[in-house]
Amino acid sequence: MGLTTMVSTSSSSSTAPSTRANILVLLGLGLAGILLLTRKLKRAVREDFGAFVQKLQLLPPPQPAPPKARHPLTDLTFAVSDVFDIEGFVTGCGHPDWASTHGVASKTAVVVSTLVDGGATCVGKTVVDELAYSINGENRHYGTPTNPVAPDRVPGGSSSGAAVAVAAKLVDFSLGVDTDGGVRAPAAFCGIIGFRPSYGALSNMGMLTISPSLDTVGLFASDPDVLRRVGHVLLQLPFGVQRKPRQIIIADDCFELFKIPFDKLAQALITSTVKLFGRQALKHEILEEFLCSNVPSLKKILTNKSDSKVKTSSLGMLAHIMQALHRYEFSDIHEEWLKMEKPVLDPLISAHLNDAGEISDTEIEKYRSVRNEMRAAINTLLKDDGILVIPTTFAHPPKLNAKELLSEDYMLRSFSLLSLASLSGCCQVTIPLGSHDKCPTSVSFIARQGGDRFLLDTLLSMYTSLQEQADVLATSNQSGRAGYPEISAEVAKEKGNQSFKDRQWQKAVGYYTEAIKLNDRNATYYSNRAAAYLELTSFHQAEDDCSKAIDLDKKNVKAYLRRGTAREMLGYYKEAIEDFRYALVLEPTNKRAAASAERLRKFSR
Repeated sequence: MGLTTMVSTSSSSSTAPSTRANILVLLGLGLAGILLLTRKLKRAVREDFGAFVQKLQLLPPPQPAPPKARHPLTDLTFAVSDVFDIEGFVTGCGHPDWASTHGVASKTAVVVSTLVDGGATCVGKTVVDELAYSINGENRHYGTPTNPVAPDRVPGGSSSGAAVAVAAKLVDFSLGVDTDGGVRAPAAFCGIIGFRPSYGALSNMGMLTISPSLDTVGLFASDPDVLRRVGHVLLQLPFGVQRKPRQIIIADDCFELFKIPFDKLAQALITSTVKLFGRQALKHEILEEFLCSNVPSLKKILTNKSDSKVKTSSLGMLAHIMQALHRYEFSDIHEEWLKMEKPVLDPLISAHLNDAGEISDTEIEKYRSVRNEMRAAINTLLKDDGILVIPTTFAHPPKLNAKELLSEDYMLRSFSLLSLASLSGCCQVTIPLGSHDKCPTSVSFIARQGGDRFLLDTLLSMYTSLQEQADVLATSNQSGRAGYPEISAEVAKEKGNQSFKDRQWQKAVGYYTEAIKLNDRNATYYSNRAAAYLELTSFHQAEDDCSKAIDLDKKNVKAYLRRGTAREMLGYYKEAIEDFRYALVLEPTNKRAAASAERLRKFSR
């Protein structure tokens, strides 16, 4: 009204230029007001980063009267992905057609009730991918939650909103569903902790069933102590002494899939491990070879595929098996609803579900055999006190609407790493570890199935040290593989060990030589190459390598035994006897050293 009056009372004859100027001023002020209002609206829209589909409040029961302890989760807030039932609310599962064809829940999901009874307050439901099916984190119906640490990139899914709510510090922790990475991937992409418990460790009652042989309730947190508290309540763990890992096993070949330079992450991991548990705890494994040797059903499938033009790795086949089980079981459970409602689905999800009909029951049984054998194999590798370290994802979170999200190669690489815990039923925790190119980076720890408390204890004991080391390395100038070659050297050594087992002596020498070039201060590399030289009857080279190994490690028993053998074959009996006797000093019960020394003593009389 005020603006209209000002314009209408102006003279049209002598003050026409003035009128035009006034109009321009008023237009300018109006545009400025619109811009300010737009910014305010954007701030309002982004207040929760698009994480929530519904705000609500489930309050915990009153505190027990003293002297009883307060509820263990008192003062903590949490959100749940929109796949968990809450009494009186519709569970939407990331799709409006699902919400419109299902009534309100009559009961609250067991895990949600347990948390509220434990003292935590539930404040809302969060966005998931359509039918919680994808790991990208995009949802065209409810909007893609904004990744707080990388706003131009996807937050990861399926439990995108739950991850974003924690990363944006809107809640202390949150619940998601992890079938094929639905908690681990968004945790990695949003730079927070994500926990997939052992298969069957938590009740799925009141949670949308996606793939019953793979589904687990998952947890997000930014504080390892909060995660441990929540984990103990949900897992109903009694009090116990915190155990330390005896083995931290780095899956070297998995890190070769990593598109992000791993050297600084490796240095942080290795330094923390050695500092906390000693160098003897650090181990390395070529997982590809381990799986081929210890999962017979997988090896059989790979052998049958060997005639194919495209060679498939063990990890690649595990990704295929996991996706096949996911598609088959989801379609089997929800087939009636899909046919009746004919929901409009994301093209990628629709294509995946259409492929489900091409999988035979015979194939599914083979894949389930792989899953069962995987569980036994990983449990054997890790035992009760081992931690397997892998990358959580193979690359940075993709940019929003990026074409790579539709790429078969992207999906295969992503699921190759995520399939290990999903198929084996082991527990896994995603650990943020600095950033690269302004994107969060992470590693994952895996413990055997049922080792959930051990995994949470290990996370708590290592988390601070890992973050400190990551911060130190972030400010250092060290970069590139040349700066920290230990991981590459260990990869070469493990390949040499496998070649040695396969009796490919010359190939083994080549791999050990590569390891020595990368790290010439490791006695084991020289000693192992000497063993291969002995098989090739290259006794002078074997003797030289053993001498170098002994110079680096005076207590290397194998180096003394191998040098003794090389010297015996060269006719240096006196020196050979000295080597065998010294090996006995270091290891008095070594039968080989005793027998060799006695044989040469008699021979040299």
